[in-house]
Amino acid sequence: RVVDGIPQVLAAARENLRHGASQIKLAASGGYASPTDPIDSTQFTLDELKAAVDAATDWGTYVTVHAYTIRAVNRAIDAGVKVIEHGQLLDEKTLKRMADEGIWLSTQPFTVCNEPQLSANSNAKLAVVCKGTEFVYETIKNIPNLKVTYGTDIFNDPNNIGNEIKWMARLLKWYEPAEILKMTTGNAGELLKLSGPRNPYPDADLGVIKEGAYADVLLVDGNPLDDISVVGELDNLRIIMKDGKIYKNTL
Repeated sequence: RVVDGIPQVLAAARENLRHGASQIKLAASGGYASPTDPIDSTQFTLDELKAAVDAATDWGTYVTVHAYTIRAVNRAIDAGVKVIEHGQLLDEKTLKRMADEGIWLSTQPFTVCNEPQLSANSNAKLAVVCKGTEFVYETIKNIPNLKVTYGTDIFNDPNNIGNEIKWMARLLKWYEPAEILKMTTGNAGELLKLSGPRNPYPDADLGVIKEGAYADVLLVDGNPLDDISVVGELDNLRIIMKDGKIYKNTL
């Protein structure tokens, strides 16, 4: 939704929640792919952000924001936002603030700095984000109490969806395979619990292998602790199980 002002923010947030949203996401800063959207812009006032947070809190859940910049992220945290998605243009001070206040960072390894489908303007903004990616991953490695998940920003594109897993290999510059797998599975499952009673998976834990958890399991031909790329090749996935039901079995 495109919203402007507190009443519209409240109305849109409440309508989405009534329709079953498990959390609310706002675009709090510009983006690199949008042609007329300066990446350094800050796109909601503090009171507008608070309005969305109030609506989500009253519904028992949380707000997450698309945001790259120091100003947008700090304003979002001031308003009560719980998750920052992107954040490649943050500084160490803001990342440490997030760690201290329990704010999650759901970020992406944007390491390819030019995409042929984008305009020259969007690729120029992507190059800025790409440079920031290096700094953020180097920095958060030294902030162990910061809660981080792996994201891709790939959505609504069936032809590209397989790259969500393959992109994990981009993180090898900063993380060991076991760290990447935990970030992708266990950490992500913990993050989703922020939605409280709105959590669409209310009966058990996600992202862990233990008694009573949702039985979401991939059995891989190969050892991803040695070579994480084996997870990204679909032929290597010998068993795919979701909630205890086997959807693929080539054993």
